[in-house]
Amino acid sequence: MPLIEVRDLRKTYRSAVAVEHVDLDVHDGEIVGVLGPNGAGKTTTVECMAGLTRPDHGTVRVAGHVPWQHRRAVTRLLGVQLQSSGLQAKLTAREAVAMVAAFHDDPADPGELLERLGLRQVADTRYAHLSGGQQQRLAIATALVGRPRVVLLDELTTGLDPEARRDTWQLVREVRDGGTTVVLVTHLMEEAQQLCDRIAVMAAGRVVAEGTPEQVVARSANSTLMSFTAPADVLPAAALSGLPGVGGIERRGDRLEVVGTDDGVLAVLHALQTRGVEPVGLRVSATTLDDAYLDLVRRPDVAPALPRRDAATTLQESA
Repeated sequence: MPLIEVRDLRKTYRSAVAVEHVDLDVHDGEIVGVLGPNGAGKTTTVECMAGLTRPDHGTVRVAGHVPWQHRRAVTRLLGVQLQSSGLQAKLTAREAVAMVAAFHDDPADPGELLERLGLRQVADTRYAHLSGGQQQRLAIATALVGRPRVVLLDELTTGLDPEARRDTWQLVREVRDGGTTVVLVTHLMEEAQQLCDRIAVMAAGRVVAEGTPEQVVARSANSTLMSFTAPADVLPAAALSGLPGVGGIERRGDRLEVVGTDDGVLAVLHALQTRGVEPVGLRVSATTLDDAYLDLVRRPDVAPALPRRDAATTLQESA
């Protein structure tokens, strides 16, 4: 049985659909990424998991509990870090963790947790004076202090420099290795590729692909990338765009980049041979998660993303 089970989830705000027909499973001990552009419904989905927002339709169960019906049980199981921490600027790091710990029956030791997260040296520093990376680590500390079975992390590394981002990724791995299941909301492809055992790609409030990063890439209609040099006056891009299996063409100076299926690559090579064009510097490789993501969220059957109010508004209305 999944640790978190989401079935046919739907949530609207007035006339705007935030999520629709969302199904998602999260199993014990894994890192699951919820990936998608702004407005895709990622945060709304996580808020429903946490019981912070009640859906209009569908079910959510956390270890068998319905979040908005069994708040106390779910609060013991979940740690939540949203995009806005809500911590007061004048609180020190130590005070912030101790304050959250007071709401739990068997919290972790705040001092030990600050030590584990590399915050011991700034434990008595006010939140407003912490660096961006330190604030993110503190957000993780407040999410973990209740000893949760699963932690929900929303856009964890947004705004961090590359070094701080990689340090935070390592921290997430350590959290999972310590026995905590992680649901990671992100719009960063590299983050999903580096951390996640499975990912769910969302667009316009729906899950459009789910599986391991490799499985999601395979779901894309364009599984192969080829590039070569051929001047525009010798080979216009339009000459290849209608070939079967070709999903897209982009010209960068004299170099053409073609994405498509394996059959599309063969069709392009045949067309080049027919025209007597030599593909200088030919490279063929599998598409990346980034390529697959763009293909999935831009498909004609995926409607434009609908507006969604921010987490702060949702939290106020669900209180």
